Amino acid sequence: MAKQVHLRLDDDLYDNLAAFVSDNNISVQDCISSAVIQFLKQNTKETVQENADFTFIDLFAGIGGMRIAYEGAGGKCVYSNEWNKYSQQTYYANFGEQPEGDITKVDEYSIPDHDILVAGFPCQPFSIAGVSKKQSMGRATGFADKTQGTLFFDICRILKAKRPKAFMLENVKNLCSHDRGRTFKVITESLEELNYDIYYQVLDGQNYVPQHRERILIVGFDRERYGRNIDFSFDLTPVSPKPVMKDILETEVEEKYTLSDKLWSYLQAYAEKHKAAGNGFGYGIADPEGVARTLSARYYKDGSEILIAQDNKNPRKLTPRECARLQGFPESFKIPVSDTQAYKQFGNSVVVPLMSNVAELVVAKMKELDVAAEKAEAAGSDEDVTGGLNVTVELKGLLPDEACEENVVVAEPEGKMVSA
Repeated sequence: MAKQVHLRLDDDLYDNLAAFVSDNNISVQDCISSAVIQFLKQNTKETVQENADFTFIDLFAGIGGMRIAYEGAGGKCVYSNEWNKYSQQTYYANFGEQPEGDITKVDEYSIPDHDILVAGFPCQPFSIAGVSKKQSMGRATGFADKTQGTLFFDICRILKAKRPKAFMLENVKNLCSHDRGRTFKVITESLEELNYDIYYQVLDGQNYVPQHRERILIVGFDRERYGRNIDFSFDLTPVSPKPVMKDILETEVEEKYTLSDKLWSYLQAYAEKHKAAGNGFGYGIADPEGVARTLSARYYKDGSEILIAQDNKNPRKLTPRECARLQGFPESFKIPVSDTQAYKQFGNSVVVPLMSNVAELVVAKMKELDVAAEKAEAAGSDEDVTGGLNVTVELKGLLPDEACEENVVVAEPEGKMVSA
């Protein structure tokens, strides 16, 4: 619940504030809220996690699902970035800090040193016009040429400047086939160029939460620090017993979440129309003993992809708290925004327990590599520090979408490392 505060400002301060908000196209409320947050941050003694095993940064942070995962694995977040003001509100309510805004305007060298970079970056096509021109002139091209103008470029420039030990990137499954596979090809080539050993796999979160949600995870380790002989695999440990929809439902739900007669009639008619045409489009009534469809950011519109049946009345949408549970957020997670914004935020978020499981694997491998590197340094060895197999990702002769499609797994214990 937002509170109102009335301020009295001197004329000069008011004029400067008015000019600033006009020049920057932001509201007075947002400007003052940001100023208060920064003031509190600067004047409040930070609680340092003395027992933190490692540090990480949280890019394209959303509402902090990845942060929960990596803090749970023993890490301390030293920097966060998220441009959406409503997501910033939720992030602040839960973690006591407001992420920095536009990543494209952030000096990569101003970001604190960190062990792991974590990012759930947007999927964008890469322009190949400049790359093609350089290639036609016989000039070499690098990640800066290939990724310029995209938010992935900002990940690359931070990786290059700060050189973290490892990273974990999350994106939609369709990243593999986006722009006919060119997007994924540029991403893997860019990460290889930055000299990271990379591993990727499409994972389904339905063994952690009652939701079919496929996402690709890309994990990388620094070759300059650890060498090339790194053996990483997605050996996951799902929840047992497997969660089902009835586990996340509230017992008492407000009437406002029940579909109106008009909307329910429209959804039924829409489904019949597409069924007659042989299409599979339509609403989805979730099985209480099963898993739901993928929760999307458009859920706020009509909730049609995941509806809950009710006795003697129209079905209803999930509540924001149920959406939080469907993504595996803890009960203590605060939802300070409107239902519309909450639906968007949870629809754009990650399956927290799945991310936590992968985070544990990444951290364990990083610690293992650190120990091996320290032993090798102590022994004065010039050999690769890790032993094991030389496993790197090369895409020669294999289209990215094929590489991903052949390695889609439901998140189970036998999940395997992907190399092609």
